[in-house]
Amino acid sequence: MEAFLVSTGLVAIAEIGDKTMLLAIALAAAWRRPMPIILGILVATLANHAFAALAGTLAAQYLGGPWMKWVVGLAFLGFALWALIPDTLDDDAPQTTIKTAWGVFWTTTAAFFLVEMGDKTQIATAGLAVRFENLLLVVAGSTLGMMLVNGPAVLLGETAAGKFPLKYIRWAAAAAFAATGVWVLLAG
Repeated sequence: MEAFLVSTGLVAIAEIGDKTMLLAIALAAAWRRPMPIILGILVATLANHAFAALAGTLAAQYLGGPWMKWVVGLAFLGFALWALIPDTLDDDAPQTTIKTAWGVFWTTTAAFFLVEMGDKTQIATAGLAVRFENLLLVVAGSTLGMMLVNGPAVLLGETAAGKFPLKYIRWAAAAAFAATGVWVLLAG
């Protein structure tokens, strides 16, 4: 259960203000079709984070030893620094010609999957899988963390995004990643 809760919390905090959250807001503002957007985010996140957690679990099985603790701990400290860098959305606005629910769903799924590649939440999911060696709980937790942030972002649109103090939320995410890195380094 610890793997699920830590994965949910860390990914949710890290996702606030992230480029995928900004993408969710932009898609919602452009298409005003919240359900296909939310479902597209869910499918893309499940696929992306399952891939990341699988890579992390395999790394934990085959790359064991005391040095692995240092790799994971230092990676989370790196995530802490990375979380302090604000994300921006590319200048390319989504096309407003895709109006069908399926068109919105598949466009959202593809966009989210690609934008999430190499993102801090995907890499954090791999690191959490290394730490906990529990693929299902890490994927479930990291996906829930993504949905806890991106679901409301879609529903609230651009208005809510302007009200979040993203600078302070990035600091909280950085602190959470740093605490996890220190915890991994100091744990037995």
